Amino acid sequence: MLTCRIHGAEDLRVESMPEPEPGPGEVCMKLGAGGICGSDMHYFLHGRIGSFLIREPLIPGHEISGTVAKVGAGVTRLKAGDKVAINPSHACGRCKACRAGRENLCDSMRFLGSASVFPHVQGMFREYFVMGERQCTPVASAVSLSELAFAEPLSVALHAVNRAGSVLGKSVLVTGAGPIGCLIVMAARLAGAAQVAVTDVVERPLAVAKTVGADRCVRADQLPGGAGSLAEVVGEVDVAFEVSGSPAAVATCLATVARGGRIVQVGTLPAEGLQFPANQVMVREIDYVGTFRFGVEFDWSVRYLTERRVDVQPLLSAQFPLQEAEAAFRLASDKSRSVKVQLVAA
Repeated sequence: MLTCRIHGAEDLRVESMPEPEPGPGEVCMKLGAGGICGSDMHYFLHGRIGSFLIREPLIPGHEISGTVAKVGAGVTRLKAGDKVAINPSHACGRCKACRAGRENLCDSMRFLGSASVFPHVQGMFREYFVMGERQCTPVASAVSLSELAFAEPLSVALHAVNRAGSVLGKSVLVTGAGPIGCLIVMAARLAGAAQVAVTDVVERPLAVAKTVGADRCVRADQLPGGAGSLAEVVGEVDVAFEVSGSPAAVATCLATVARGGRIVQVGTLPAEGLQFPANQVMVREIDYVGTFRFGVEFDWSVRYLTERRVDVQPLLSAQFPLQEAEAAFRLASDKSRSVKVQLVAA
């Protein structure tokens, strides 16, 4: 079977590997569709994301849907041919964070397609892969495999909005109109946000953000007074989501959020850190919180997709077969031409 592996920065190879067999409590899945995430692109372009460095060949891919090819002994919820949404998080269920209902912060998290631990946890950009039954949600609705592959990134967006507290009736800013930024627009709308403004430095993602529910879309690099003058265009906001991972966007959020407002850090900032104006946070009583992956929101995400409460299709720019993985990654890294690119089985 074909497998996509990243050996280091800009060293992606499509290689042949044996097809796996499921063990007890496991299923063998055939790849349906797999979205290329920002973290996948960081691994491809830089050989790392933040402090997570590739130390052995890594199979990326965690935004995945599939169909069941085989089931192992003891599997009861799934059968061959089932369409499945796949949760890439495998928390231990025993540590303090898990027992507190914050399994996304699990001390022993095994997150698929991640170099956060060594040996790395291999991902799902391959024709067939084995998965534990508990990480698979069978879906009987007519939702497509390409849409179902958005369950994981939509979960990230839903968790980010949860971390903001109530946004009902509030004004929201999203800096960065990539896939997660656009999904946060949808999630904020689901949660009752009154106004949503989005910034980016590229036209295409802003156009998509407008399509999925943003009220105002602004080119941050074209503001006459610089990014710090955004409030003059969209007004002060109650909640800001920093999704781009840009230090300049952090400054924009701090300048635009109202006194007593909240900033949610979604994007991964440079590993070397940044100079942070903590005095602004202090004197204006700004809540600055992080958000990392997701927990129970995965179940919500699958339900919203299957019930057609969100429409993710405007985000899908292209699909490539696995053997053209490098071309897919190149397109995915060009925001002027794509929003979300997926890989599918050959």
